[in-house]
Amino acid sequence: MESVSTINWPLFYATDNLSDTLKKLKITAVDRTDDSLEGCLDCLLQALAQNNMETSEKIQGSGILQLFASLLVPQSSCTAKVANIIAEIAKNEFMRIPCVDAGLISPLVQLLNSKDQEVLLQTGRALGNICYDSHSLQAQLINMGVIPTLVKLLGIHCQNAALTEMCLVAFGNLAELESSKEQFASTNIAEELVKLFKKQIDHDKREMVFEVLAPLAENDAIKLQLVEAGLVECLLEIVQQKVDSDKEEDIAELKTASDLMVLLLLGDESMQKLFEGGKGNVFQRVLSWIPSNNHQLQLAGALAIANFARNDGNCIHMVDNGIVEKLMDLLDRHVEDGNVTVQHAALSALRNLAIPVVNKAKMLSAGVTEAVLKFLKSEMPPVQFKLLGTLRMLIDAQAEAAEQLGKNVKLVERLVEWCEAKDHAGVMGESNRLLSALIRHSKSKDVIKTIVQSGGIKHLVTMATSEHVIMQNEALVALALIAALELGTAEKDLESAKLVQILHTLLADERSAPEIKYNSMVLICALMGSESLHKEVQDLAFLDVVSKLRSHENKSVAQQASLTEQRLAVES
Repeated sequence: MESVSTINWPLFYATDNLSDTLKKLKITAVDRTDDSLEGCLDCLLQALAQNNMETSEKIQGSGILQLFASLLVPQSSCTAKVANIIAEIAKNEFMRIPCVDAGLISPLVQLLNSKDQEVLLQTGRALGNICYDSHSLQAQLINMGVIPTLVKLLGIHCQNAALTEMCLVAFGNLAELESSKEQFASTNIAEELVKLFKKQIDHDKREMVFEVLAPLAENDAIKLQLVEAGLVECLLEIVQQKVDSDKEEDIAELKTASDLMVLLLLGDESMQKLFEGGKGNVFQRVLSWIPSNNHQLQLAGALAIANFARNDGNCIHMVDNGIVEKLMDLLDRHVEDGNVTVQHAALSALRNLAIPVVNKAKMLSAGVTEAVLKFLKSEMPPVQFKLLGTLRMLIDAQAEAAEQLGKNVKLVERLVEWCEAKDHAGVMGESNRLLSALIRHSKSKDVIKTIVQSGGIKHLVTMATSEHVIMQNEALVALALIAALELGTAEKDLESAKLVQILHTLLADERSAPEIKYNSMVLICALMGSESLHKEVQDLAFLDVVSKLRSHENKSVAQQASLTEQRLAVES
């Protein structure tokens, strides 16, 4: 009778024979006779190919998983097959925790240092399947240092398509975890991926690399590494190749490439490197996208300009070199039934460009307000939000423009309507801020009258109770101007909005910021000119609250409290 160690097991098809194989595998695993072991492993692989789930259940029930850890050794000829079996059974979700419990992760990670390409491939598959969809297990792999190992493997075995694919799948999964970015940034992943990307002709292969690049490019350090490794030039080339194609896959690739380009510009260092003082090839190419007839390129071009416009120097250069006219032309093409994402992107760019003081007058004289107001009828909250932000930036310290806009009844009525857009907090907040800005920057009686007639006062009073100090302050300053310039016109609206009660609450609340207390007292003094509001102030015993503020740690608040107390005492 042959000994167990020398038997060449036949291929098994029936589950009874599978049970025998598992029993024999236990024996051969202990004896460590590679020929016999290999025969058993072949049988298991064939059984898994025929019925993976049922075979996996049998393997789990047999208790053989614990033996696999001891079989995962670099010097054995069976190692690749053991890793392959683990990869196959771990396709089943119910087998992943048993694999972890059997202690398979650590020996598998060690095998990533193997020089055998088949061992590396099956090991990568096994780890990928065990850790699939588990952030905690993927984090464990990161802590065990698999990222630098895999990056090194990609560089060494870049000619092996299967291994390359395995590395890319692993990178794609691990890159989703924030904790991985630092490790990736400490490797030459950017260089390896760009090198690999340049070699890919096949669309599907490039798509795989894109899927890794996108999550990695969310990290600022990696953005810069990708720019330095020449990724942008590759992306520009793809855009040039695909721009005129109407094939679905080419359109998709054009979108992916241009979106990734915009993502790279979100990093301050990478953006500035590509701007090159406004003379860089990349910046010039992006400019050429804006007048394009391709909506995706128009969008990417406008978003890129919005990203370049993140510091005053860049903004001033771009405005002086005619970017505003290009963006206005683009907006003009999208007024009637236009592309909402393009509208949003172009308005974002104009808003950012309007931030430097020196740009405001230039943009106003170029007709930006007129171009932006064409979108006043938009029902899309993202467009409304950017429209409001652009106008608010443009009128900052521009009295004439603020007065002109503040007397525009259609605009003011729309703002009042949007001040009630409770489903869109951003639009509601920006509408309130623009209403306040129209008054603060124009200091115009006509503007105040327009806002009163359109029902805007109650919104400014509500804004004074905002959770954001900056908005509270803007509201109080605007209300003080209303009280100083047009109290008679606004008196009834201020009364019905319960302004005096709100001011009492703000002054009594210890959490109110010093500037809020200061401006509330200034406003109280301004309201004394109204008989009805004066009576409300007296009825609420403001003297008690104000007198306590004379000892406030902020000198300006303490001084204003003394002045307000005197005024209240005289008027009582």
